[in-house]
Amino acid sequence: MSSHLTDSVIYGHLWTVPELHDLLDDAGRTRTWLEILSALAAAQAEVGLVPAEAAAAIAEHARPERLDLAEVGAGTRATGHSTLGLINALRAVLPEHAREWVYYGATVQDVTDTWFGLLVRATADVVARDLDRVRRAAASLARRHRDTVMCGRTHAQPGKPITFGFKAAVWVDEIDRHRERLAQLRPRVEVVQLGGALGTLEFWGPRALELVGAFAGRLGLGAPDLPWITARDRVAEFLGFLALVTGTLAKIGTEIVELARPEIGEVGEPVVAGTVGSITMPHKRNPELSEHLDTLARIVRADAGVALEGLVALHERDGRGWKAEWLALPEACQLTGAALGIAVRLLEGLTVDAGRMRANLDAHGTALASEPLMAALAARIGKHSAHEAVHAAAVAARDDGVDLGERLVRDGLLCPEEVEAARDPARSLGAATAFVDRILARDPAVR
Repeated sequence: MSSHLTDSVIYGHLWTVPELHDLLDDAGRTRTWLEILSALAAAQAEVGLVPAEAAAAIAEHARPERLDLAEVGAGTRATGHSTLGLINALRAVLPEHAREWVYYGATVQDVTDTWFGLLVRATADVVARDLDRVRRAAASLARRHRDTVMCGRTHAQPGKPITFGFKAAVWVDEIDRHRERLAQLRPRVEVVQLGGALGTLEFWGPRALELVGAFAGRLGLGAPDLPWITARDRVAEFLGFLALVTGTLAKIGTEIVELARPEIGEVGEPVVAGTVGSITMPHKRNPELSEHLDTLARIVRADAGVALEGLVALHERDGRGWKAEWLALPEACQLTGAALGIAVRLLEGLTVDAGRMRANLDAHGTALASEPLMAALAARIGKHSAHEAVHAAAVAARDDGVDLGERLVRDGLLCPEEVEAARDPARSLGAATAFVDRILARDPAVR
């Protein structure tokens, strides 16, 4: 039985992905912690701090299948210490000659913060892969709908024509910045922690600095310039990055929710046979995937807030923010993995109704051409005076139930030919299609 949705056999698929969840359940986390202990012993043997035969024995026995996790839990509760239950359980299965060399001179944060580096690396691999998939899907939409005109909307109201390709290109551009951020931050956050009691490495004497490098090398992580026991900016930066990624996905999902409304009806989520929108209203087709992206992003932002609180730490060790990260970091990693997987499904299977987009645009007559109409009038009376005149005509046209262009002609402000020229949506697109081309040019393979 589990009390967290990421562990649920019923709902877990909405909140995590197997490759991350398997790292973060009790067995997965313990496996990684034991790998860290093995790597530490091996590095200590490499620099002459631990007997080689002891390090070999630790590597042989430091496996979760050799331990009873229930006993580890009981030992943790009995000692009141975060890792002593695990250490005692491991020592119990080791040959006597190796027992004193486990966790030699290390402290709990040397294990848990190094685990952070390994978890970040695994999560970053998933994020990098799936961001690429989301990008490809969004870029494909941008390419296919480069010239598909639709209403551009500001404050949820029709503004002027754009193309759906332009909207998708904005998504691609945002995703590309996340890809760049990820590449930049990985060397900063994928690092070990080895500080001992207070971060001075005193226990290991003159070989301490050499030990840090050997330890990092065995785990494939970076060696920081000094321990970061109470410098929690690495955690905050990574969780902040996950909040940015899921925030973009939530933005995309929210736009799809809006555009999928039947009264707009311009896009639709992929339909999977057997799915049901409502248990009481059988006609409904709810945008479940799009909505859930926003749900996940809200929680990741909350987790990022927890990490930001951890920046305020006391002296050389402070358990308050650091232990809160144990909850926030695994959750945010799993929710982000789930969000990316959902976004891939959503964008790869998104249906786009170009006819409905054009119909919605045409339903407004020349009202959405108010800017080119204003520009035509501005050539004679100036921009600001033209704005006032077109605004007044737009109000009157709505009151009278007539087309804006018709009203402008009736008022003698523009001639019919000028109105007719502005009626073509292409005259209001500006550089929209050029921007699509610019974004697609970054990755010619998508074309």
